[in-house]
Parts: sequence; C-alpha cells; structure tokens
Amino acid sequence: MKSGKYTLGYKTTIKSITTNKGKFIIIANNCPPLRRSEIEYYAMLAKVGVHHFNGNNVDLGTACGKYYRVSCLSIVDPGDSDIIKTVSGDQ
Repeated sequence: MKSGKYTLGYKTTIKSITTNKGKFIIIANNCPPLRRSEIEYYAMLAKVGVHHFNGNNVDLGTACGKYYRVSCLSIVDPGDSDIIKTVSGDQ
C-alpha cells in the first residue's frame, strides 16, 4: 500500500465498481454472503476481477496497514505494483 489508490469498505467499493473506477476487488473470507454475492454480481457486470482474501476482515485491515476491520476493498489505481496481473494469473 505504498503507491496507488484504493477504497476501503462496502459502500465505496460498490460506488467504485458502478462508476467504472475500480480495477480489482478484494473480499475478506468472513464477509456476509449477501454482501459478497452483491459485490461479485456488480463486479461481473463491470468485468472487474475479484479475489477472495484468505483471512478474515481483521487480517485484511492489518494487511492494508489500518487498525480497523475491512471487509472489502477496491483498487482504483494499482500504482507501480503488479497486483492485478499477479492475482489474475493465479486463478
């Protein structure tokens, strides 16, 4: 999380997908099923990649460098990282 832009949280993730700003979505494994399916549906419509983080929302928040829980995040600008190519290639 040194470069690039991202949005944290459910509402901002949905907003970034619907405005075609989100490039990639990461969802924690304990995100509620209805919320997860809604994010996946919007991502499928917008042709955006989705990655299911192998950890709960506390772990995802810690990975982002925050001290709070994060159920989902949207990468708006990857910066100089190649996370979109790397994670899309693994699936």
